[in-house]
Amino acid sequence: MHGLLHISDEAYEYFTWDGAAHVSPGALPGAGAHTISLYSLSKAYGFAGWRVGYMVIPEAWNDAVYKVQDTVLICPPLVSQAAALACVQVGRAWTARFLEPLASVRHEVLDQFGSIADICDVPTPGGAFYCLPRVRTRLAAMAVMERLVREHQVAAIAGETFGLTEGCYLRVSYGALAAETVREGMRRLVTGLRALTG
Repeated sequence: MHGLLHISDEAYEYFTWDGAAHVSPGALPGAGAHTISLYSLSKAYGFAGWRVGYMVIPEAWNDAVYKVQDTVLICPPLVSQAAALACVQVGRAWTARFLEPLASVRHEVLDQFGSIADICDVPTPGGAFYCLPRVRTRLAAMAVMERLVREHQVAAIAGETFGLTEGCYLRVSYGALAAETVREGMRRLVTGLRALTG
């Protein structure tokens, strides 16, 4: 082999759409010996801010990982760990009940973006709960982001944060389960983008 280590972020393993399926790279033949899979309970179980997750590593790396973990001074409180264990034991079934409402929200968000297809391109996401529109403007994404917050009271994250430096990309979350919240956020976003590109 080439001596490469593969670290896979699998926080969105349950959030797949339109027939897409999650495949862990660690499950591929021969990959287990050089793959670290990282899982976060923040997304799948609504533990945002609780800082609870786990990793799957090759057994040969246990000692090295324990050394690193031993130097971490902060850990989740015991109650968070107990809740996390209960969630992992239930598994996907707990999250599954939220996927249909989230899929409806996703369709509504994509429809809203479709209404401004003349000013931005939005690839249909096959996983997670974000859209990544590319806005047709000469403004930098950071400037668009700041103006959306100040002038339209809606937040999106500039694409530069994710390494997208060519063009004006925004990362827009539709992770709220309350359809009204998403509807209002998208109304403000669409209005704001129209104003900023007009």
